[in-house]
Amino acid sequence: MQAYVLFSQNTATLKGIVFSELKEPVKQAAIGIEKNKAITFTDSSGYFTIKVPANKKITLYISHPSYENKQLNYLLKENDVLETKIELSIKTLQDIDVYGKKKDVFSGEDYFKIDPRTAPMLIPGVESIIKTAGLGVRSNNEMSSQYSVRGGNFDENLVYVNGIEIYRPFLVRAGQQEGLSFINPDMVEQVFFSAGGFEARYGDKLSSVLDIQYKRPTEKISGSASLGLMDGSLHLAGKTKNNRFTHLTGIRYRNNSYILNSLPTKGDYRPIFADAQTLLTYSLSDSWDVSLLAHYSDNIFRFVPQTRESEFGTINQALKLIVYYEGQEITRYKNYTTAISTNIKKKKYTLNFNTSFFRSIEQEYFDILGQYRLAELNRDLGSDEFGEILFIRGIGTYLNHARNKLDALIYNASHNGTYLLKKGSLLWGVKYQAEIINDRLSEWNFIDSAGFSIPQQPADQIILQDVIKSNVKLQSYRISEYLQYKRTKFIQQVKSYNDSIFNSQGSIDFHVGVRGHYWSLNNQFVIAPRAGIVFIPNWYKRSIDTIKRINTVLRLTGGYYYQPPFYRELRDFSGNLNKNLLAQRSIHFIAGGDIYFNLWERTFKFTSEIYYKHLNFVVPYEVDNVRLRYFANNDARGYAAGWDFKINGEFIKGIESWATLSFLQTREDIKNDSYTHYYNSDGERIIPGYTFNNVAVDSATFYPGYIPRPTDQLFSFNLFFQDEMPGLEQFKVHLNMQFASGLPFGPPDHLRYKDTLRTTWYRRVDIGFSYQFFSKRDKTKMHEYKIKDLWLSLEVFNLLGIFNTISYNWIEDAAGLSYAVPNYLTARRINLKMIVKF
Repeated sequence: MQAYVLFSQNTATLKGIVFSELKEPVKQAAIGIEKNKAITFTDSSGYFTIKVPANKKITLYISHPSYENKQLNYLLKENDVLETKIELSIKTLQDIDVYGKKKDVFSGEDYFKIDPRTAPMLIPGVESIIKTAGLGVRSNNEMSSQYSVRGGNFDENLVYVNGIEIYRPFLVRAGQQEGLSFINPDMVEQVFFSAGGFEARYGDKLSSVLDIQYKRPTEKISGSASLGLMDGSLHLAGKTKNNRFTHLTGIRYRNNSYILNSLPTKGDYRPIFADAQTLLTYSLSDSWDVSLLAHYSDNIFRFVPQTRESEFGTINQALKLIVYYEGQEITRYKNYTTAISTNIKKKKYTLNFNTSFFRSIEQEYFDILGQYRLAELNRDLGSDEFGEILFIRGIGTYLNHARNKLDALIYNASHNGTYLLKKGSLLWGVKYQAEIINDRLSEWNFIDSAGFSIPQQPADQIILQDVIKSNVKLQSYRISEYLQYKRTKFIQQVKSYNDSIFNSQGSIDFHVGVRGHYWSLNNQFVIAPRAGIVFIPNWYKRSIDTIKRINTVLRLTGGYYYQPPFYRELRDFSGNLNKNLLAQRSIHFIAGGDIYFNLWERTFKFTSEIYYKHLNFVVPYEVDNVRLRYFANNDARGYAAGWDFKINGEFIKGIESWATLSFLQTREDIKNDSYTHYYNSDGERIIPGYTFNNVAVDSATFYPGYIPRPTDQLFSFNLFFQDEMPGLEQFKVHLNMQFASGLPFGPPDHLRYKDTLRTTWYRRVDIGFSYQFFSKRDKTKMHEYKIKDLWLSLEVFNLLGIFNTISYNWIEDAAGLSYAVPNYLTARRINLKMIVKF
């Protein structure tokens, strides 16, 4: 951006306020009378004052990175003073839905998303975009909407929709069971995401916050519909003539059987996922409105397995597992959410009152009998029978049984407010939440190998593994509150260069706040101070005849983040509750910034953040697909450290793309953990099934110290790239690529120090081809058919056909040898979809 001032003997004064189409003030908009040359910038309230030449027609140029540029013509007499109001439209790009696109200086993230219906995402939604675009976000499972952030797990992420905290099902074991997430992308207006160091006004979680605002309809009637081989959706929006009442409704349906049939386990998959939600808003006055948000979802997963074949191992030991199944699995998650909100907006203050109700009814029923053969394959490259079964290493049977049912009820009432002070603003809030959990658990496994129950027991006994029998009834309440102060201080300077004088403006944004949280179950009260500062310097670069601003944002944020336990953390592997479990604590230190630069006559943004999180009172856990199983004790400490990079911009003019690169290390030290190795008289370590002499004569005790946490993933790279065909801009290509190192895992004996093995690297490429039937030149046709947009998309998922590993099944033979059999994710699939907006 250039800075320049024109002085004239005869001048007039032009004053005004710049605001967005959402009626919010636009700060730091550049104001000038020559294109790309700013004289001044709007302040935090959107106001500006500028001197202009008198008695001649001038053009006023207004620009801001997040809004469409605007130019207005004026003719003022000498010494005239004119006040004006200027509205800027939110910047939109071709084939991109922009949700109130504007930068949040504290997080470095943008309030935008690519429309997931045109992007090649197996599970289209806001979460899928966050996985590729969010700083420090990782996910090795394309079938789930869950993600981990900077070493945290799935339960450490806050999700809000219109200020209401959203919960996910409790019993989900695998991504294919998960169903639809709460967030309907058709209804989203604005997205905010922070990977850490977020403000005190956000709740009590350790890792991240995703804050969604749904649309406020601006047309009498509008909507969209989509239909594909796997899913369909419809959304309608509208308002009354007097703008008092608005409605926004969306329904979705999804059937993943087409995708699930590409998994190694063959059978009859019958998943049916559906939901409906609506947002109704009525304005009692210009400053007072009431809204109702209602949501219902029913996610049913039925599966009758038949066979499975998996080849695994190494060139020195190639193995094949063949399984024949009997039985079936039925899981069902029904969720209800209702929230009533009222908002009062005055010039100096804003008051918000919410009450919400959430209920989840979940059942998990399965009896799966698997009869397996473990075979060794011929690995002689010169043999005609290479890759064929050489001999059977073992046969066996296993039976998995569950009759689990959970009924969770959560209701709360909250108040939030904002008051504009002379300098800055004061934010506060208080929330009461009650929880009622009824959980009935009945679950066990049985393993038999060649006539022996594992572990081997007397002939008159049958020993079951992982037996969970409990009936939990839990009632408790929580009270949380926060107080926060925010301020923006502008730094105005007058600088000179040669014969030019110009106004130079920078700013310092900072927030400081504190949260409190009390939980009745463990009677613990925690206090979490948080703060952040953002500096936008007034740096300039001089060339021969111009002065260009170096657009830079520098950030430093941090604080204390407590996560009081919820029901999942309280329950151990046997189904017992530890009601004395304390809140986990994470202290965040985050430093980073943004640099805006021009390339190919377009603006790009480069973001980098380095962070360190000190963890105390940690509750260790294990990950099985998407299910987290906690040890239910505060018996670990740890840390997470890393460095994230992101670049985004229009690599192809008019089309947004981005790439992210992340490095992470997260470790934990579990208190009082140790293990002992036993040695025989030959000095060999005794390993059952391998050593012949199993008589111990010596032993040694080891203390593992810091070990990798389940989310320890050193490297992650994401790329989302879009292109269009020259001369045929309606035809576009969307490429989504993910590449990440493996995650820790270990045998299923709940001994964390053994979880130091690594899964294979996650590698996935999805590509989509879309054609827009009506371009901007076809406005007559669009008006004739009463539609705004029409797309046809062809998507190829897992283009390279790579089998990624999500988890392992452990097979044990009668000799005590264990084998980790990989569970693979989806194979290559093609999807066809049509999208219409009206």
